[in-house]
Amino acid sequence: MTSLRSCLVAAIGGLAILLASHPVHAAGIDDARLKAAASEKDNWIIHGRDYTNQRFSPLDQINTKTVKRLVPKWIYQTGTASTFQTTPLVADGVMYLSAPFSHVIAVDAASGAELWRYDHKSTAKKLCCGPANRGVALGYGKVYVATVDARLIALDQKTGKVVWDIAIVSPDGGPTEDAANLAADALKDQNVTGSTGVGAVAAPLVANGLVITGITGVGYGLHLDSNRPGAPLSAVVGFSGRFGRPGFLAAYDAATGKKVWHFDTTQEGWEGEYRETTPDGVPLHRDIAAEKAAAKDNKDAWRYGGGSIWHTPALDVERGMIVLGIGNPSPQAAGAGRPGDNLYTSSLVALDIKTGKLIWYYQQIPHDIWGYDVASPPVLFDAKVGSQTIAAVGHASKLGWYYVHDRATGKLLYKSEAFVPQDNMFALPTPEGAKVSPGVGGGANWSPVSLDTANNRVFVAAMHMPTTYRSAEIPAADGKPAIKYVVLDTETPERWGTLTAIDLAANGKILWQNKTKDPLVGGVLATAGGLVFNGEGSGDIAAYDSKTGEKLWRFACGAGVNAPPISYAIDGQQYLAVAAGGSQIWGFRQGGAVIVFALVD
Repeated sequence: MTSLRSCLVAAIGGLAILLASHPVHAAGIDDARLKAAASEKDNWIIHGRDYTNQRFSPLDQINTKTVKRLVPKWIYQTGTASTFQTTPLVADGVMYLSAPFSHVIAVDAASGAELWRYDHKSTAKKLCCGPANRGVALGYGKVYVATVDARLIALDQKTGKVVWDIAIVSPDGGPTEDAANLAADALKDQNVTGSTGVGAVAAPLVANGLVITGITGVGYGLHLDSNRPGAPLSAVVGFSGRFGRPGFLAAYDAATGKKVWHFDTTQEGWEGEYRETTPDGVPLHRDIAAEKAAAKDNKDAWRYGGGSIWHTPALDVERGMIVLGIGNPSPQAAGAGRPGDNLYTSSLVALDIKTGKLIWYYQQIPHDIWGYDVASPPVLFDAKVGSQTIAAVGHASKLGWYYVHDRATGKLLYKSEAFVPQDNMFALPTPEGAKVSPGVGGGANWSPVSLDTANNRVFVAAMHMPTTYRSAEIPAADGKPAIKYVVLDTETPERWGTLTAIDLAANGKILWQNKTKDPLVGGVLATAGGLVFNGEGSGDIAAYDSKTGEKLWRFACGAGVNAPPISYAIDGQQYLAVAAGGSQIWGFRQGGAVIVFALVD
């Protein structure tokens, strides 16, 4: 033991001397470098690796033959054991990452030694969606983070010192009422956690001198926590009423933080066409006549309409266009007080990056009452349809299909075979309860996909977690009228995940699929080494052969791996990095570590 302690002390001392004599600093990151991010094989300087959000690493040192020699090289403990969803960025040997509660850290990407740390002091009384933060952005000598309490902060890239700090939403910019008050009688014996606080969770997008970010927590609904160990989310409860506000995406001057443009995700006229089906023809079972009759009494519903932003947009540099998905309308699950299609919620939208003006939209679920947010980041690529090559955008949906659209117009080109079971997916609530699959969890939740353009494959991590959709009522009493509400109940033993390879050259046919014990949420990484990396809530991270789906390697990280892996290289050595910190809402063991792997020497 003494000998081991002496070796460790000597090693740590040697590392300190090495760091002191060889300081690590990233080179400048300007627009030219951001636009060329895909060509930087060794770095990962944008959240989706480049503006397309393809998340594919061209590195191949770690491959199907060598992956069995993959071992941990270093571990960085953030000091916060909580829901951990970050995508680390790596630039010129420095790793930048966000921790839960929006702390930001820079570390030596070869050793894990901390270079600087920014500890965020949140002013939020209540967090909408937990403490998770999905990453930072780099550009113009700064590190940008959007925080759990809805602030946008610019930090000096070399020191971590605050350059500017602005409020994205004013302190009174949250929901106007608390639906929990309505539910006090019916839910008094249950642990209620509401979506009542406005925050930000996604990594900002930096481009053209702008920092672009959006808000979450506006698709108002109440979460009930389960008493069952390991599965906190029991149900989502919805009450009709005026409880939310519009979500938005906004662009800010990267140098000063001054707002440049603003796009509200719900706007006047959001009733739309009153569609009876989804755009791809699936019946929605809506009572259109009743909705139109109710419209005159609900003209202001859009002012409370919801539509959170859960991910970083993709950017088409040539067209000057960003593409993103928007979350469910407010109030969640209860649609009586918001007649119409509720544009632009549960939609894929394209905006002009200079002005924020709408270019096109595709609403996957008009009048969404099931919680089918468009939550996973869209991906840009060239699709081959027949004899044509079309600039396309793809999206892994909570419905369980991978959609492929014409990027210029939003027109649906095709959708894949279903990658999760689908059953009764647009059923209406009943007092007895209607079983719905994929259900409120998805499908593909917020998890990013990875797309291999050379082989025309996209890899999707998803969850099967059926929902029982119930209607209920708090009886009239003490002079108070009866109150109707709905419940999306997720208490079911039927929970598992799917890791799926989809063939984009064959209009979305499934090449292979692995069923996993846990529902998958976090995201995947494909590499030129013929591998797909994916983490699970059990704590495992695993590597699969991208051609066959065969599992080739696994490592137990000690806490749920519910974040997307990345890969980078320093001095010719390839590394794999992932956050292991679990997820409270899905009941996966929480931690606070970033674990970095490389091939054994």
